Amino acid sequence: MFGKCRLIDLSVPLEHHAVSEPLPAKIRYITHEGEGLQQMRQFFGVEPVDLVYSHGLGWAIEEIQAITHTGTHVDAPYHYAPTAEGKPARRIDALPLEWFFAPGVVLDVRHKAAGEFISVADLEAALVRIDYRLQPLDIVLLQTGADKRLNSPDYFAQPGLGREGVLWLAEQGVKVIGIDAYTLDRPFASMVADYRRTRDGRFIWPAHFAGLEREYCQIEKLANLDQLPRPHGFHVSCPPVKIKDASAGWCRAVALVPGD
Repeated sequence: MFGKCRLIDLSVPLEHHAVSEPLPAKIRYITHEGEGLQQMRQFFGVEPVDLVYSHGLGWAIEEIQAITHTGTHVDAPYHYAPTAEGKPARRIDALPLEWFFAPGVVLDVRHKAAGEFISVADLEAALVRIDYRLQPLDIVLLQTGADKRLNSPDYFAQPGLGREGVLWLAEQGVKVIGIDAYTLDRPFASMVADYRRTRDGRFIWPAHFAGLEREYCQIEKLANLDQLPRPHGFHVSCPPVKIKDASAGWCRAVALVPGD
């Protein structure tokens, strides 16, 4: 089925002190000639001269301090609340793999301004434009264009789904919703501004909190949706890292486009 296909990377890297992360990762790079060499000397009881093949160099490894929501990652239902659909919310290591290898469909919402809701009408119109009807387990990828501003303060200027949009997609059988932006919801600043104006708590995190009613996952911080040659007719592979009892897992999201 995938004997001849093009692979398109839909992920962003996990970076040290990334500007596009409010809670950025810290990465300590252990090099061949420094601490990597010292570790090999300790583990194997050798001197640099004994490392014949590497000419006296050790290994390279990295030590990462990061939340599971850094970089391209999958949110588990447990991230939103302790329950989903009235049952204990599943964590990242308990989700079906079938959810994360499935047909993908790109819905272009780049016309939506920063801070705006991506409405059900927007989703329906995007599907009409590409002449596509959602199928159960389709992975929906929302294209906002925010990934082109990665590593700049403007990265956070994005539209986002609301409660109604998430529930509508879930009703079509969608279990995984992705977005090429920092969050599936609108920007934090937009939600805070609406809350302060109205004192209505329903403006806070409505897309995420929709997961209490309908179990679903989301992929945040996707990229390169504009490189896909067509809006559907491809598969997405996005299994999250299997972290015990975690609310999310990093993933290397990839599109498999047959025939290219």
